[in-house]
Amino acid sequence: MSRQRYSYQPRAGHGLPHDPFNAIVAPRPIGWISSLSAAGVRNLAPYSFFNSFNYQPPIIGFASLGKKDSLRNILETKEFVWNLVTRPLAEAANESSASVAQEVDEFMLAGVTPISGDLVRAPMVAESPVNFECRLTQHLQLQNADGAPLDSWLILGEVVAVHIDDTLLEEGIYQTSKAQPVLRAGGPSAWYGISEAQRFELQRPDARKK
Repeated sequence: MSRQRYSYQPRAGHGLPHDPFNAIVAPRPIGWISSLSAAGVRNLAPYSFFNSFNYQPPIIGFASLGKKDSLRNILETKEFVWNLVTRPLAEAANESSASVAQEVDEFMLAGVTPISGDLVRAPMVAESPVNFECRLTQHLQLQNADGAPLDSWLILGEVVAVHIDDTLLEEGIYQTSKAQPVLRAGGPSAWYGISEAQRFELQRPDARKK
């Protein structure tokens, strides 16, 4: 099959009105990360370079482009919380992305409520229907193919406690679309939701053999 392709080398620039990379690797779940500084200042920020990396123990991670408050807090305290961003919380999550001074409490800025978890001191977002309490396992500075360090840091944490709103469990099965999660999809302002109408079923080949 023959097709026309737009090709470019990222180091030389993409030549487009907006970098397509973030829109291609999409949709991406949002890491709405809450943390607490050693001095007790709360922080809340969304990260679109976020995902899960391991089942048992569950490991999640996000990348911080630059040494932001979340990164500094987590390195100080070795803990953080991930909070699910839903459609009703999308505007609040977006507000919490504002570039503000380190002493500003983004919970207040976003108009959400901090509550205590069970195992870590970092606060959870009360309005979020799912929260993961996490302890830092690894952090590393990313580098390019030449081995040169980048101003970008990967934070990985073990999920040590999970909190799920009861309404999202039906016969013990978590209902993904019922939570109304939202995702980032590149572009200067593109967000997406999901719905049950978009769901389809596929079984892995190994599962079909059983």
